Amino acid sequence: MTNHDFFQHKDCEYFPCHKTGEGEFNCLFCFCPLYALGDKCGGNFRYLENGIKDCSDCLLPHKEASYDYICGKFSEIAELCRKKEK
Repeated sequence: MTNHDFFQHKDCEYFPCHKTGEGEFNCLFCFCPLYALGDKCGGNFRYLENGIKDCSDCLLPHKEASYDYICGKFSEIAELCRKKEK
């Protein structure tokens, strides 16, 4: 772990936003960049009856070791944003 891959905001009124059982809680990816990947994010999620992705049981972006995994998914996120020619 290096200084740029972990951040903890203990003064946040929502800290921690998820219950954790172990380890440090990483706030670096407060809003998970993998949300847009839908069922290919790799986290613990479920879809609600209305089709909304519910990540409230997912700790993937908040684990100390997840930085490299999330950064490794950036090319997939960029592909979602790429303008497609008609």
